[in-house]
Amino acid sequence: MDVLLSAPILFFILGAAIALVGARIPFPDGFGKALAAYLLVAIGLKGGVALSGAAMGEVLPLFIAAALLSFAMPILGFALLRGPVGLDRTNAAAIAAHYGSVSLVTFVTATKLLEAQGITFGGHMVAALAIMEGPAIISGLLLAGMAGGAVAAAGSNGQGGTVTLSMGGGNGNGRLGAAVREAALNGSVLLLAGSLLVGLVIGKPGLDKLAGLFVAPWDGALSLFLLEMGYLAASRLRQAASLSPRLIAFGFIMPLLGAAIGLAVSLPLGLELGDTVLLVTLCASASYIAVPAALRHALPDADPGLSLPLSLAITFPFNILIGIPLYLALSRAILG
Repeated sequence: MDVLLSAPILFFILGAAIALVGARIPFPDGFGKALAAYLLVAIGLKGGVALSGAAMGEVLPLFIAAALLSFAMPILGFALLRGPVGLDRTNAAAIAAHYGSVSLVTFVTATKLLEAQGITFGGHMVAALAIMEGPAIISGLLLAGMAGGAVAAAGSNGQGGTVTLSMGGGNGNGRLGAAVREAALNGSVLLLAGSLLVGLVIGKPGLDKLAGLFVAPWDGALSLFLLEMGYLAASRLRQAASLSPRLIAFGFIMPLLGAAIGLAVSLPLGLELGDTVLLVTLCASASYIAVPAALRHALPDADPGLSLPLSLAITFPFNILIGIPLYLALSRAILG
């Protein structure tokens, strides 16, 4: 209950309420993007400082596991979307890629919960976040058939069309390469990774000099950002209402399956409680920024009217309001 009554979560609920009554938040254009950039820099700096004291040999297994999880999770999502949900191949692959990648805001909210509970976590988890952005995009494209050639959707309804593979041209490989470049050169990923490197170089003394900008205002900036995210999530509910019941069920079930997989992987890695919760949260989250940008040109036949409402209006609020406290409780129960 303390988690749900924290300021960031209450602001998230406030933003959703404003959207549901048909009002608008009087933020200037670009304010949300500026807050997102601030959060990326702040969490990258703090993660880099914490990572500076870690031995690479100790965190390397985690980084390898994070990359493999990001690549493998879309395979599970794809199987569910193609089978029980009954989605066409292109849209199933696109949505599956969203659920193999990660959500920065979900991760940041989890770190806030851990801090409020007095639970420590390593800065290397920020690096794990950055690592998990890209492999899911490649996996999704491979599932869509991009490695073998161009994908052509025979149906246009986005719910049950068939897909044929053209093996003769290089268009698929070109799209795959473009999507990989988009993922690697995504501004959010580069800003996070660059800030992590800066924090690694300047260490704690350097961060202390920046504390007035990147440490003290953290809670306030996160609250304002979640205010807008609550507004955006609720604004997508009308689109989400048009999704099939099976697809909406996937939006709730997939994060729980991802969380279970993340928890199972964290045990042999010997992670502490805080790191376990963050890995579980990453596996349970779904991207709504990096993946849509990367797939916009690589899979033009994929319908963003399916993937965005699903990840942003269904899975994201579920994780923020219910998932993260649940993941903490389960991790604490298993790890003692």
